[in-house]
Amino acid sequence: MIDPFDTGSLRESILASWSSSPTRLREDSASEIDLVRGGYRDRLLTELAQNAADAAARSGVPGRLAVWTDDAGAVHIANTGAALDLSGVHALTALRASAKTADSGVGQFGVGFTAVRSVSDEIEVRSREGGVLFSARRTLDVLGERGMTAPDAGTPVLRLAWPVAAPPATGFDTEIVLTLRADVDARSFESGFADEAVDLLLELDALDSIEIDGIVIDCIRTELGEGCAEIAIGSRTWRQFATPAARWLAPVVDGLPVPAPPDVLRAPTRSDELLSLPALVIADVPMQPDRRRVLPGVSLDAVAHGYADFVASLPAASRVSFVPQVGFARSEVDGELRELIFRRLSSAAWLPGAHGRDLVPERANVVADAGEALASVVIDVVPDLVDAALAGARHASALSAVGVHRIGLAGLTDMLGGQSREPSWWRRLFDALAPLVVDGVAAEELAALPVPLADGRTVTGPRTTVIGSDSSAAVTWVRLVHPDAVSPLLTRLGAREATASELLTDPALEAALDDLDWDDDVEVDPLVSAVLTLAAEAGDLPSWIGGLPLEDDQGELRSADELLLPGAPLADLLIRDSPFGVLSAASVTRFGERALRAVGVGWGFSVVRDELPTGPDHDLDDESAWWTGLSAEPDTLLAVRDLDLVRSDAWPVALTVLLDDPSTRGALIDRDGYTAWWLRHHARLHDRRPIDFRSPSDDTFAGLLDPLDHPRADELAAVLSASECESVDTARVLLRALADPRRNPTPAVIARTHTSIATAVAEGRVEVADIDPPDRVRTLGGSVVDASDALVLDTPWLASVVPPEIAVLSDMSTAGALADVLDIRPASEAISGEVLGVGRVSSWDREPGAVLACAVLGLPLPQGGVVVHRELIVRVTGNVGGERDISGDRAVPWWVTADGTVHCTQNWERPRGL
Repeated sequence: MIDPFDTGSLRESILASWSSSPTRLREDSASEIDLVRGGYRDRLLTELAQNAADAAARSGVPGRLAVWTDDAGAVHIANTGAALDLSGVHALTALRASAKTADSGVGQFGVGFTAVRSVSDEIEVRSREGGVLFSARRTLDVLGERGMTAPDAGTPVLRLAWPVAAPPATGFDTEIVLTLRADVDARSFESGFADEAVDLLLELDALDSIEIDGIVIDCIRTELGEGCAEIAIGSRTWRQFATPAARWLAPVVDGLPVPAPPDVLRAPTRSDELLSLPALVIADVPMQPDRRRVLPGVSLDAVAHGYADFVASLPAASRVSFVPQVGFARSEVDGELRELIFRRLSSAAWLPGAHGRDLVPERANVVADAGEALASVVIDVVPDLVDAALAGARHASALSAVGVHRIGLAGLTDMLGGQSREPSWWRRLFDALAPLVVDGVAAEELAALPVPLADGRTVTGPRTTVIGSDSSAAVTWVRLVHPDAVSPLLTRLGAREATASELLTDPALEAALDDLDWDDDVEVDPLVSAVLTLAAEAGDLPSWIGGLPLEDDQGELRSADELLLPGAPLADLLIRDSPFGVLSAASVTRFGERALRAVGVGWGFSVVRDELPTGPDHDLDDESAWWTGLSAEPDTLLAVRDLDLVRSDAWPVALTVLLDDPSTRGALIDRDGYTAWWLRHHARLHDRRPIDFRSPSDDTFAGLLDPLDHPRADELAAVLSASECESVDTARVLLRALADPRRNPTPAVIARTHTSIATAVAEGRVEVADIDPPDRVRTLGGSVVDASDALVLDTPWLASVVPPEIAVLSDMSTAGALADVLDIRPASEAISGEVLGVGRVSSWDREPGAVLACAVLGLPLPQGGVVVHRELIVRVTGNVGGERDISGDRAVPWWVTADGTVHCTQNWERPRGL
């Protein structure tokens, strides 16, 4: 057989060395076994693929590798590229030497072929220029023939080679045939090859495809420029960035590079150096002979140098995810690489900025959790601002690891201080900050946020500001937020929302009016304009706002509450020398009647409103007298002003005006309020006070008081006499009417009136000392008699002996009070009586007539005893005054003696019809 590589000479040389030195034989056996069991375990396909990649690279052809199993169970590994040559044969038979140089392949020692021994003892290498066979059986035979014994460690198979003539498979330049040992499972063996194929195609860029038992796995590399390439292997895609010392790869999912799971250093194939980097790295790093570990002392600076450029080459949305996670390193090499990479990433420009340019992380700033809207607003406030897409908590750790300064709400607030911006810019800022205020802590961090005011100033802190409506833009007496800057965030941070009424009732406006210099037009006009613009929207306003200076028809400034609108009906009701002027027509045209009336300019009567008043300090006529008569301070004072300026003959019309105006009607119908009180005592209707009249619908004092002759008299009930004696004034009115012989009240009205007066005294509403006793009084019979001739009927049994012409009646419980008021004698003091005859002693419950009478009348049956007479005669003694003497024996229905004994006739009174 032709022996192109002179394997016979090689065998003889090696056998001679073994024969002369048995130690050498044992060393070669031990070295081979060590490499198989240690350095090259589980690396068969990897080592053969590296050889295939080297061969393809040397010959400049597309690298292809195929693996299949023949019918006999042998495994074939074929590749394209440079064929086996003499130096290659020498390398295969030398465990410590290699035909490769540093520039010709990925390895430096050529000992990786030893990996075939992990599965086979019979190895055949076929190539275009000839092949060789390594055989454990033939080696053992030769040793026996030469008288040598195989070492205990095993036979060194890869030292002796024999020539073979079989060519490689068609389409390939080299083929290795492995006859598997019996303990090797061919199926698991092939499955392992399939799992490794994708990694090998990534690692060995000289290989374009790997075929496993007919299944071809292609690797398509597309150059993208500037060191970038896209690698597609089957359905999976990677983005690759090449540097002089390494290739960095990231998986691509849905078109975007994503971090890879923790991996190992690849140099170029997988090593045992564990890494935690988010990208795969295939580096040109000096490795130990078994290619599992980096040589001690090797610098990795060149490998890390290009990582920042790799990250910068990625789409902006993916870059931050390729910052290594902070944590413990997985290996010494990992720790060194991470430290170098963090250093490079911190100082290189790759971080997407809000301006659209890449930033150097250690000089960059990110506003925590800022959205796109916030970033667009503060982009000119915060230097080197990171893109808003990276501001969330998800990226905080990565940005911190590369030195990005993270700015919180408090820090941003500090940076905003001193900014001079348009109000609309501030509103965009506030709206953009709103989503970040999720709790009280966030709100407190923004407590010093600058806020632009309507007057052009910018103040610190929303809590001191007020938010108004569009019509409040000219307000200067409070810290009013500029309308263009108003945002819901300000309210959440403590700004107070104020209506027009709230702004116009603010004490600061009252102070501003007090301090206003009426001679300074520059100061007066803006304030007047601001107030009247708001007044059109406001409700009831305090009386002090009537001090607003306005121009009258003579061109002079006067307080609003001293002016009337042109054509005001009130003008025709006032006395000639009233202090009111007429507002200029120009002011009406400029501000409108509604706003002017709201601040006190008169049309009808003006109103004073004061919540929780503390005294008679409202500049109202006779206010102190009204206040003194109150039983308790009112919660609210609502009073009509200037009633004392109405002409006495104008009151019928004035009352109609007061009723027609909603602002004064409430004060008019409040009987206890100042307005109704003042009208009752000071107004004049038909030359009399309203208290002298009654409401037409109220017959309580009919015949005594005249009904008011007014078309709306019933609506004026609060200013007329009440249906009861409510005060000393009412008592005086009623006593005068009772003493007026021209009046014709019925006995019922007379008795009711006396009872009302006496009840007021008994209940303390009226003091007896405040009433002058009348000279003449009205009796039950309707007569008006001298007080000295009348008696107050204070005991019911005396009613049968006191004539109605002198009897003054209330009810029995208030008779004493009535006697005090009228200063006349009670009947019980003027008249006494003695019961004549003897009656039958009984009790109320034993008298059928008494029981029946009480039942029919609906009265409770009296308790105790009663003396029943067939006819009850009482001897009466008494002088009621004047010449009237009622002494004598009188037949009476009942009587009560001084000791309390009740005497009755036996003829019980029954209602007619029973």
